[in-house]
Amino acid sequence: MTRFIVRFMKEVLGERGQSSEVCQTAVELDARNAEEAEQKAKDRFCRMHGTEEWSLHADHIKVDPADFPS
Repeated sequence: MTRFIVRFMKEVLGERGQSSEVCQTAVELDARNAEEAEQKAKDRFCRMHGTEEWSLHADHIKVDPADFPS
């Protein structure tokens, strides 16, 4: 299994009308691949936030392998 960090990202407007991305929630977990990591993270996000649909709180998801230096 590989360790992944899955971030739930939201686009927000700043004071000057410029858009920027903020991380709503980050989940670190083990999965066989990025697709499995994304699905596990969606399930965990919904449980954590008491919702049935993660996309009500975030605009998109970023899945990255967790890089730990040796």
